[in-house]
Amino acid sequence: MRSNIILWWLLAGFFFVVGTGYTVWHILAYPELTGPMSVEWVGTVALFFGMFMSAMVAVYLQRTHKAQGGELPEDILTADIDDGDPELGEFSPWSWWPLVLAASAAVFLIGMAVGHFLLPIGIAIFAVAIVGWVYEYYRGHFAR
Repeated sequence: MRSNIILWWLLAGFFFVVGTGYTVWHILAYPELTGPMSVEWVGTVALFFGMFMSAMVAVYLQRTHKAQGGELPEDILTADIDDGDPELGEFSPWSWWPLVLAASAAVFLIGMAVGHFLLPIGIAIFAVAIVGWVYEYYRGHFAR
């Protein structure tokens, strides 16, 4: 986690340097503009917003690292792969329902782009897919 914190602080510093350089460059490139018009606000705000967002993630990671009290297995050079192997849940690699769910999203988006008559068809396929995926373990061969 320490390496992530360092990377996020480096990214925040990069955005600060680039944002400052961008603002100064625009002021020097257009000396005829005065006052608030001398700053190109869209790029300046976007770059400094990127700096603040990167700093926010870095501060969050620092506080999380401090609160957990110890090092993560990823930070210890002598750790094994199994040391940082949490239980992620139960997955169904044989399930076809995510594919049907993606197809329903595709039909819905194509309906938004091409013809609105496809929107209810996409919603109907979505309803069938989400119910099928949720209740996959309650019926058929994999019922429990």
